Amino acid sequence: MDQRLLDILCCPETRQPLRLADAGELERANKAIGRREVVDASGKISVEPIEALLVRQDGKKGYAVRKGIPDLLKEDGLLLDSLSIAAFAASSRAES
Repeated sequence: MDQRLLDILCCPETRQPLRLADAGELERANKAIGRREVVDASGKISVEPIEALLVRQDGKKGYAVRKGIPDLLKEDGLLLDSLSIAAFAASSRAES
């Protein structure tokens, strides 16, 4: 994803900056999606693998990128704190 685009994108809910998940985070997220452990903000279980993930600065929510398009609808945001992946928040805090 183009860095210029990342520089202007923000969480539609909190306006916090977003960062691109690294390869390990993306792999863990997709494995959790495969196990049906990921829910979105509307309570739906996410079942479709993602090609990239934009992680909110606090690490609590992420936005899927599918077919090169970021889904930045509030209700589609993936609740990362619903996962047993504490690394999202830890990675976000380390970059602040």
